Amino acid sequence: MFRSRSKDEKAPTEQVTADLSKQPRDPQAPKGRPTPKRSEAQTQRRRAQTAPLDRKEAMKRQREVRRQELAKQREALASGDERYLPVRDKGPVRRFVRDYVDSRFAVAEFFLPMAVIILVLSMIRAGNLQQISLVLWLGVIVMIVIDSVFLSFRLRKQLNERFPNEPKRGAVAYGLMRTLQMRRLRLPKPQVKRGERP
Repeated sequence: MFRSRSKDEKAPTEQVTADLSKQPRDPQAPKGRPTPKRSEAQTQRRRAQTAPLDRKEAMKRQREVRRQELAKQREALASGDERYLPVRDKGPVRRFVRDYVDSRFAVAEFFLPMAVIILVLSMIRAGNLQQISLVLWLGVIVMIVIDSVFLSFRLRKQLNERFPNEPKRGAVAYGLMRTLQMRRLRLPKPQVKRGERP
């Protein structure tokens, strides 16, 4: 019962395992790991084929891919193509905010030209022009603040009506920042005309 096995008893089992390893494996038999999906197998094959040989080559390919992505992004900013827009400009909420801002006049978009005029007036040392330029500065800033407050209230109301279940975080600030840019310099380019309802 507790005696050790002899050498001739062990031999048949070793011979059987050796014979099994020589035989072709049954296709239905389990192989100990799951079969990879076709897409995974293709990507692994592609990765093996296109794996760069050295670090310089890898960096060069990475720069090329980045350059192509930036080119697509620039085209999307000009055309409004949602697929390649930067993350901050993607989504229906951001698109609506852009259209809403672009469809109306905003005092803030004329800030740069007015600032240049006021700066020139403040440099002229004739009469009351310097006091007038200070009053103009104050007037422009007050108008921009009032317009921005009204815009933020109306925009928030429109967003809550149209997109009740969508995340709207940062959308109003996004719209206010867009009003500070002149219309022709805005990116993504305006897709609606002035006065047109978004």
